[in-house]
Amino acid sequence: MLFDKLTPEMIKSLIETLPGEITVIDANDEVAGWNKHNNRLFYRPMTSMGVNFRDCHPQKSLHMVEQIVSEMKAGKRETARFWIDLPVKGDTEKHKVLIEFYALRDEKGKYLGCMEYTLDVDHIRKLEGQKRLLE
Repeated sequence: MLFDKLTPEMIKSLIETLPGEITVIDANDEVAGWNKHNNRLFYRPMTSMGVNFRDCHPQKSLHMVEQIVSEMKAGKRETARFWIDLPVKGDTEKHKVLIEFYALRDEKGKYLGCMEYTLDVDHIRKLEGQKRLLE
């Protein structure tokens, strides 16, 4: 593995530095962790840690998340991607928010859990022209 020299502190910093929000559930469907605790689009209270994702997910989309996770466990799916328009803190306009699910697997393909990655992509959608390095 190419990350063998990363210390736990480096891994934590890397995860916190990523531009998006990550939430991870383990193979037993329990919330195992998340990043950006204090400034998330989808806030996770500390009481969510170790809880089955079904008990802390919005009901209106729960059946779809259950299907995605079930398909990942069965090896029928590796990813799921969708996007929504969402009001973001401090902005009166809705932002385009990308939400992706990724199956987490070991080197032999055994299901270890699922990662949800959420990113406000509004600023990316507004890019025009070019901006070169250090400009």
